[in-house]
Amino acid sequence: MMYKVGVFLLLSFVSFSQTKTDSINKLTLAKIALINQTDSYVTFPTDIGNIAPLMFEGNISPSFVIRQRKDSKLMAVLTAQIIIRMYNEESFPVRTPSYIPQISFYYRMSKQASSDTKNIFARIAHHSNGQDGDYYNEDGTVNLLSGNFATNFFQLGYINTFKSNQYNAVRFYKSSIEVHPKSWMAEEMQGSFSGFRWNNSFIAYKLSKKNAYKDKKPNFSIKMETTYMIDAINEWDFIDIKRLNASFTFYYHPRFLEDVGFFVQLYTGRDYYNIYFNEYLSVIRFGIMTEILRF
Repeated sequence: MMYKVGVFLLLSFVSFSQTKTDSINKLTLAKIALINQTDSYVTFPTDIGNIAPLMFEGNISPSFVIRQRKDSKLMAVLTAQIIIRMYNEESFPVRTPSYIPQISFYYRMSKQASSDTKNIFARIAHHSNGQDGDYYNEDGTVNLLSGNFATNFFQLGYINTFKSNQYNAVRFYKSSIEVHPKSWMAEEMQGSFSGFRWNNSFIAYKLSKKNAYKDKKPNFSIKMETTYMIDAINEWDFIDIKRLNASFTFYYHPRFLEDVGFFVQLYTGRDYYNIYFNEYLSVIRFGIMTEILRF
């Protein structure tokens, strides 16, 4: 089993040759869009690293597809994303959840639905913590408990998909520019919160050859994501490791579960949890993740 996993990971990085697609494994624009939305997950209280002790972190990210018909080349996705952290402290408080409602538009550039496609997307979103307190405490530190965090942003990006029948795998590459105009964010955040970012991600799904269900499910998947903060913040040099956020996620879907699997994730970079963005995280986490996609 480990040998097969190793071979697949190697081929995912070095083999991007396009192969003949089959009718069963064609990727609709809706599948491409949902794969590139944020995953819903819940972590276990077993994080390894410098994150505060948590009972769990949960990401609730339902997506609603808006389209004229199944084969539409243009569609929209409404997502009401919420990230929650419950701290392993007295009374188990949930502090300043992240609210990230967003609308995304996807356009398939290829003429027909297939597994080798080129797509573009645009997104506009709001990110806040639902608080209205002063940003700073009296001692000059950031008010993490009730300080106001708010920003609006848009993204423009490109998604390329690849299918390999030989290795029974589907791969995705996404790159986008994310812009938070200064007039769209809280004044206190300007100069320390990055408003211009370059995002990249690579996702590979290994599909099951033994189709025990109506549609095929991935046996496992890997996801690599990076964000580089480009604009002038904190007087950092343009080339500085502190500007880079990176994560690697391995997801396994056991056959005895319907829509939930297990994941392990390595993350390093600035905290993505709203007003905590000045904190630096280096963490290994474990949890369960929904997998509702079918190929």
